[in-house]
Amino acid sequence: MTDIDRYAVFGNPIKQSKSPAIHAMFAEQCSQAILYRAVKVELDGFVRAATHFFNEGGCGLNVTVPFKQEAFAFAHQLSARASRAGAVNMLTRAADGIIHGENTDGVGLIRDLIANLGWTVQGARVLLVGAGGAARGVSEPLLRERPQELLIVNRTGARATQLAGEFADLGPLEGGAFDLIAARQFDLVINATSAGLSGAVPELPGTLLTERSCCYDMVYGAEPTPFMRWSAHHAAWAVADGLGMLVEQAAESFYIWRNRRPVTAPVINQLRASMSAS
Repeated sequence: MTDIDRYAVFGNPIKQSKSPAIHAMFAEQCSQAILYRAVKVELDGFVRAATHFFNEGGCGLNVTVPFKQEAFAFAHQLSARASRAGAVNMLTRAADGIIHGENTDGVGLIRDLIANLGWTVQGARVLLVGAGGAARGVSEPLLRERPQELLIVNRTGARATQLAGEFADLGPLEGGAFDLIAARQFDLVINATSAGLSGAVPELPGTLLTERSCCYDMVYGAEPTPFMRWSAHHAAWAVADGLGMLVEQAAESFYIWRNRRPVTAPVINQLRASMSAS
């Protein structure tokens, strides 16, 4: 009997992870026999747990908070986009035992924005709120879409300035504190902060939105997030949360691992329905 290929997602906390359900739906859709589970890893135990997983024949890992920087250091080889992001959300063991690190967060965001939502990034005035790991992971893919401008703002302006400096070779990019927004307006606003998880909203002026502005929150939930509610209150043209990004980055992982491209729309719809019902 052939062993089933084993995959997992490592994180802490991990109980609420939707990755096992997502990959189970992908595997069924693409007729792939895999085993995928969620594993809570102790905060000081990532290297030990990942080493054990791969030594025992594990094929690939997804990595979520707070281990993406440790996964970056753990990988033997890095993709170009993982190198630019400074973080890894996917590890793959090659036949020769080499561990490859990849970051699929950015491509997941872009696919959700363009393919699923039908929004436009090219030529748009884009505001990215936050300068942590989430913002870093999507900066390059956003700039690759050739926006008119990308402004990164953060409560601690120096972090946004530093992040903008690291990606300035890719396009028109500026970074700093919230006061940089001033009277400017944006076509696309992306919240890459975790403020919504504690019920908060970044301190943004409502004047930054036009009647055609689209607002995207990288976190998600059964109910509209605080940032989504703020956006709707200020008459944004369209609002969305990050569930589609989650599914799209998982689809990219699945494609790299299995060489099969799953159809994501039914998976997003099923997850949304199950979240609403629970």
